[in-house]
Amino acid sequence: MNARDPQAPAAELPQDPWHDPRHDSDPEETREWLEALQAVVAGAGPGRGLFLIEQLQDQAQQQGLVPHLQPFSAYRNSIPLERQGPYPGDLRTEERLTAVMRWNALAMVVRANEAHGELGGHIASYASAAEIFEVGFNHFFQGSACGQRSDLVYFQPHSAPGVYSRAFLEGRLSEGQLARYRQEIQAEDSTSEGGLCSYPHPWLMPEFWQFPTGSMGLGPINAVYQARFMRYLTARGLLDCSTRRVWGVFGDGEMDEPESIAGLTLAAREKLCNLTFIVNCNLQRLDGPVRGNGQIIQELEALFTGAGWHVIKVLWGSEWDALFARDTEHVLLRALSRTVDGQYQTLGANDGAYNIEHFFRQDPAVQKLVAHMSEAEIDGLKRGGHDFRKLYAAFAEARDHRGRPTVILAKTKKGYGMGGAGESRMTAHQAKKLDLEAVKAFRDRFALPLSDEDVAALRFLKPAEDSAEMRYLRQRREALGGPLPKRNGTAPVLPVPPLSAWGEFAVKAEGKEMSTTMAAVRMLGNLLKDPTLGPRIVPIVADEARTFGMASLFRQVGIYAPEGQHYEPEDRDTMLYYRETRDGQLLEEGINEAGALSSWIAAATSYSVHGLPMLPVYIYYSMFGFQRVGDLIWAAADQRSRGLLFGATAGRTTLGGEGLQHQDGSSLLVASTVPNCVAWDPGFAGELAAILQHAMHRMLVQQVDEFHYVVMGNENHAMPSLPAGVEDDLLRGLYRLQGFGEGPARVRLLGSGAILREVLKAAEHLHAQHGIACEVYSATSYSELAREAQALQRLDRAQPLPERRLSHVQRLLAGNAPIVAASDWVRAWPQLITEYVDAKMVTLGTDGFGRSDTRARLRRHFEVDAQAVVAAALAVLRPA
Repeated sequence: MNARDPQAPAAELPQDPWHDPRHDSDPEETREWLEALQAVVAGAGPGRGLFLIEQLQDQAQQQGLVPHLQPFSAYRNSIPLERQGPYPGDLRTEERLTAVMRWNALAMVVRANEAHGELGGHIASYASAAEIFEVGFNHFFQGSACGQRSDLVYFQPHSAPGVYSRAFLEGRLSEGQLARYRQEIQAEDSTSEGGLCSYPHPWLMPEFWQFPTGSMGLGPINAVYQARFMRYLTARGLLDCSTRRVWGVFGDGEMDEPESIAGLTLAAREKLCNLTFIVNCNLQRLDGPVRGNGQIIQELEALFTGAGWHVIKVLWGSEWDALFARDTEHVLLRALSRTVDGQYQTLGANDGAYNIEHFFRQDPAVQKLVAHMSEAEIDGLKRGGHDFRKLYAAFAEARDHRGRPTVILAKTKKGYGMGGAGESRMTAHQAKKLDLEAVKAFRDRFALPLSDEDVAALRFLKPAEDSAEMRYLRQRREALGGPLPKRNGTAPVLPVPPLSAWGEFAVKAEGKEMSTTMAAVRMLGNLLKDPTLGPRIVPIVADEARTFGMASLFRQVGIYAPEGQHYEPEDRDTMLYYRETRDGQLLEEGINEAGALSSWIAAATSYSVHGLPMLPVYIYYSMFGFQRVGDLIWAAADQRSRGLLFGATAGRTTLGGEGLQHQDGSSLLVASTVPNCVAWDPGFAGELAAILQHAMHRMLVQQVDEFHYVVMGNENHAMPSLPAGVEDDLLRGLYRLQGFGEGPARVRLLGSGAILREVLKAAEHLHAQHGIACEVYSATSYSELAREAQALQRLDRAQPLPERRLSHVQRLLAGNAPIVAASDWVRAWPQLITEYVDAKMVTLGTDGFGRSDTRARLRRHFEVDAQAVVAAALAVLRPA
């Protein structure tokens, strides 16, 4: 079991899920049943045997005998030796290459932390997963010259040093870059190459990483919805993805994240056999065992089996095959099934002598099986995740399996090869520095051609270009289509139709009554009719299409369903009936914001992943967007997503009756913290149309790596036409909407979104009742105003001019006339610009918890109605 030395108390064993012959009331009858099954399998094959077992299980369940039956198999490899097949690669060469990559991964982390102790990094995760990665790289992960027709691989983030090590051998990364691991900021006078980021970050390494997986749990759910999106593209005739696969390498501890398992049933329901998870089961998370008192592999098998996946377990290496062949009474299997993961960790941290004493001698029958083996041979019993042969057989079966997604549960040891410095140790995840003796032991363990001087200097190792190892490395990737990971951010321009073709009704509204949500849905319907852009739009809802008035899309473009519609919908006789179809365009994700956003990310990055620009439009309750799935939105930003997020029913006073947990007053502020998210708060339909035209042109024509968050209300009111000549100011975040009274304004009122009309009422009242000249400005984006002002302020400090550079907000709101800003959001939203205006600025907002009532009473309660704006203006004008 490959163990080392410390003392550990014996674990209390769980109840044995296997039949124990010591408690068999009729051993002879049991033997007859078992012999009968063996005879059936020998005579009619395993299929017949499995059929009989399934029939017995059904009968037992009908009689109430096994309501607790666990859906997991024996604690052994799923693929028996006779089905394993020969290994197609050069095993010795692959082992030598893997050893080199292990060394370079270790060296870059240890070097970084010897030079800068604060940088961190991880050694033990890749040490456990190296063979998994190399089997994939050498035999399964299909590449492409452009990086946009390849397989898609979601890499375990803590294993990034291993991926860098391979890229170094391939000539894609230099020694200088490896030497600057986790050191990305270069001094102004530096001539060194850029460093390498900590985890997979497409924003930081845009030609290398495709998918950000550093936030645990997001990789699995994104992989599921990416595989599903590829099927969607194929079904709609946009791109043939039928020969491409999605692979995800994840950790067993990571599977505790809710997002990790959120998409499992969808993957099985839609038969995503183009998807394979490889779960690196090193049995250990950051602080200790994943399931110290249980067995995480059996638990995961039950989980994935129950969700409908094909499960392959790779638990034991080839060295165990002879033992299992001799274990005709299954005594070894019973012992393995009784051993909990905390004990497996202790066994893994100790040597062969310890394993003999604390495992193999615990049962005389088990001890007899290994009586011929030395301590060194016991020490050499590997776990299956470190065996190329066993892994290849599992990968091959996963690739060839049809009708279901597959998960490979590969048992490994965290810190494999690190010996007493980290192998199966509780502290393995935190290991970032190793003493010289530990590094030498690592070298010796993997027979690396390094002198003591090389080891002490932690020199990177790269075989000669004409060596057998390097030739093999290049040949394998050439045969598979090229290196991975590789990101290509270029894509064809996707033309955007003129605004007049789809938004004229909003720009020239002339008092027509509608809500901004209603206007947005109508614009979307018009855009879907465009012959060029229309097919590339991906409308996405999280079970709220009818709420947002989008039921017309059911009929117009259909709901994507890979098997079509096998039932007659209840509303079949209505005009807007629920229509599911194989080539449907609308993604109706159910009550699942994380899944809907994962679909949005897949579509929003299609330009780089598939070379096919798409325009995803995800419309959702604004409160359940940034608040519920903010981590996924950050991952979308890292992945350089391009798309539209519609935060419908936005604001704290527009969704009158829904109450505290539905009323959103903060998502715009949260959105402003995401660097490449552009946040908008339009009050009128014409503003919304101008914003959407601008956003689409930026993302699809100019190909800027940004996405746009647009909030919308559900309150119907008369919409004015968009004033002529305001588009430029509007798109910079602020424009002058209307003036009241003659002469210079004594006070300037800023409004946005649902509260813009309250501000207009206040201005009219101030002028009519108090004779106060005032101006009203529509603030479409405080965050864009603040970003420009901040950038110019920084430039002024770095490169001062005789006169300071003025931002848009500083020019438009110049002077000392006081400002009152009111919105349906927390006061911190308009306060983003207070630093950049010279006049006194008072902000009104909806801070606090929401509640249920009419809109008018809510606005009175939060003091953002016209009356409150008037009171604030009079107060700010009152002499001190």
